[in-house]
Amino acid sequence: MTEMLSYDFMQRALLAAVLVGITAPAVGIYLVQRRQALMGDGMGHVAMTGVGLGFIFQTSPVWMAVLVCVLGAVTMELVRSRGNQRGDIALAMLFYGGMACGKLLVSMSAQAGAGSLESYLWGSILTVAPGDLVTIAILGAVVIAVTVGLRRQLFAICQDEDFARVTGVPVRTLNLLLAVMAAVTVTVAMRVVGLLLVSALMVVPVVAAQQLTRSFAATQAASIGLGVVVALAGVTGSYHLNVPSGPAIVLLAIAVFAVFSAIAAPLARRRHRARADQGPQVCDVELPAQASSEATSPGRGAGLAQ
Repeated sequence: MTEMLSYDFMQRALLAAVLVGITAPAVGIYLVQRRQALMGDGMGHVAMTGVGLGFIFQTSPVWMAVLVCVLGAVTMELVRSRGNQRGDIALAMLFYGGMACGKLLVSMSAQAGAGSLESYLWGSILTVAPGDLVTIAILGAVVIAVTVGLRRQLFAICQDEDFARVTGVPVRTLNLLLAVMAAVTVTVAMRVVGLLLVSALMVVPVVAAQQLTRSFAATQAASIGLGVVVALAGVTGSYHLNVPSGPAIVLLAIAVFAVFSAIAAPLARRRHRARADQGPQVCDVELPAQASSEATSPGRGAGLAQ
């Protein structure tokens, strides 16, 4: 461990892993609530175009991917909100077109090499440069501030958009904001997890935490904690085993989900037996109407007493 921490690139990779482990589940919990677990996967395809543009114009692929992903996220949300029957086809065109365009642009760029795109697809601890770490920190702070600071409003639109709209919540604005935060999270995580696997880190820690938690706040806290643990463990394992960090992180997250699922069933049965042993719950609270009627009917009360 001491030897690993002596390298600057590993220090940056571990810091990036912590940031990614926090931001991915923080956004992913809302996507799971809305049954949009695969949205991150689609955004990863779109982000490949941004990476290719970054190579072509010799600018930061991360910031270019942010711009392209945000545009793609807004497009996705507008298509979804219209409820058009051709919406799925339009989104498929967007996802596959983004992947194809990204690969084409990377192959045409002067920076294209054997591992130029591979590191973005699967993640690589060697690719986290100091400038990338600053970018990840800034974008991650924005995502955390939005997803945690607006958790009540975001939870409301994820549960019932119509009810949230009636209560005065700006549903359309929050929907667009959530889509943009998902897009930003994809670009934040692509250095560590990879564009093809970022959706797993947004979803798997959330569904793993749901096995043992009962409230939204507990699930959010537990999923963020799990995200940090598996991200750090995956990056550490990728260093020692010389494998891409993305697959290592995702496989660890799936293993944690399997363990939690095995634990959840016995715990549920134990809670059920505990409730059964307590017997039926009797309501011993006197209703106001009952109390007033007994007070105004002394004869009835005397008859019952006898």
